[in-house]
Amino acid sequence: MSAKRSSIHGQWSSRWAFILAATGSAVGLGNIWRFPYLTGENGGAAFVLVYLICVLMVGIPILMAEILVGRRGRQSPINTMYALAEEEGLSRYWSLLGWMGVAAGFIILSYYSVIAGWTVAYIFRTGSGLFIDADATYSKKIFVELISDPEKLLAWHTTFMLMTVIVVSRGVKSGLEQAVRFLMPALFILLLVMVGYAMSTEKFMDGINYLFVPNFEQLAEKNFFADILLPALGQAFFSLSIGMGAIMIYGSYLSQRSSITFNSFTIAIADTTVAMLAGIAIFPIVFTYGLEPGGGPGLIFMSLPIAFGQMPFGTFFGTLFFVLLMFAAWTSAISLLEPAVTWLVENKNMSRVKATALAGVIGWLLGLITVLSFNYWAFSFEFAGVVKENGMFDIFDILTSNVMLPIGGLLIAIFTAWLMARKSTIDELGLGDSLLYQSWRFAVRYIAPFGVIIIFLNAIGLFKLIGLVN
Repeated sequence: MSAKRSSIHGQWSSRWAFILAATGSAVGLGNIWRFPYLTGENGGAAFVLVYLICVLMVGIPILMAEILVGRRGRQSPINTMYALAEEEGLSRYWSLLGWMGVAAGFIILSYYSVIAGWTVAYIFRTGSGLFIDADATYSKKIFVELISDPEKLLAWHTTFMLMTVIVVSRGVKSGLEQAVRFLMPALFILLLVMVGYAMSTEKFMDGINYLFVPNFEQLAEKNFFADILLPALGQAFFSLSIGMGAIMIYGSYLSQRSSITFNSFTIAIADTTVAMLAGIAIFPIVFTYGLEPGGGPGLIFMSLPIAFGQMPFGTFFGTLFFVLLMFAAWTSAISLLEPAVTWLVENKNMSRVKATALAGVIGWLLGLITVLSFNYWAFSFEFAGVVKENGMFDIFDILTSNVMLPIGGLLIAIFTAWLMARKSTIDELGLGDSLLYQSWRFAVRYIAPFGVIIIFLNAIGLFKLIGLVN
């Protein structure tokens, strides 16, 4: 059935174009911003090892399942789920899975654009020499001034959303593919330059040991389940862009001849490589300049600028680093806007340019809530025992990352491994009834759903309630 379908939006020119695009979707602020500070907070090398296992056992099977669904349906996630449910004799309400993915991606895009705007702002702040000889107080002051000023946040949010809209409006080959063909190699080159600089620092080997050599004395002080397994599982799942419609729509542009298994492993390896390179680039700088590796989310925007202000050629390398962050955010944002655009084109008879403009404006307007969440509309609340201070931004983040994405990933696993005909999945994966196929089916039937359920239960605070975590 899938061989007779074709996407009205176009097709990737090659498997490598798809791999670059899907890797770009997966590689974002989560790899270069979130992964290093999570590693620092949760045990260094031990966290990294568990993270890699989670990518293999949970991330890749669901990634394969989402690409499989996208290629078989070859439409927007909403229409794909409707068509495949009908094909398999299932309820049409499975289209709600597509709606949830598109909605989650759209909400994420609205606040992601604001945070990505910070990276654009920091390119100019660092490049102007603002952080030369800066101390912790001054660095924090610069950051707080930025997020407290809604006009500045709005300007950078608008700039970044416009960058995203321009690329998506140009279509699959002229827009998405051309952008990732430039952005992804550039991102890797910039990372390697940063790694090259890190190799020249005094504490390079300290950073490498921290990242790759487990400290068993430190591990004895940690709760393996709460401090290592749960954050590693969550990072593995979310770093691959699963459950938000982006990978599904990119899969719909994939040639029938291209191997889903090969592509999925390649995307996961590339995504993980970026995270590791980010750690290799950041931790030697952290140790050389006496920063705290477990510095949390402020590691990038408040701590690293201090180091850039002290190091030789720090203005150059600091600017380079934030350009790198912007590229990573840009490739992800493009994939978050695409599912909504394809639905508008398919269902509202719009041109791609008009659909992209409409979706971009709605995403921009929704982003205003996040802009104001850091200043005029800020309020605090407690979720799962943790105090959140940024109002609706935190609510959006909790709703998508802790609820919608895990449920989306779980339902994709159930749909492909439990409800789709075995023949359908064999046909789409092209593996025959081989050991590799059986291994995938077992993982996506049992291991991956179990992992996603653990993420979800922890996210809603159940483990804290029953005392499994502090």
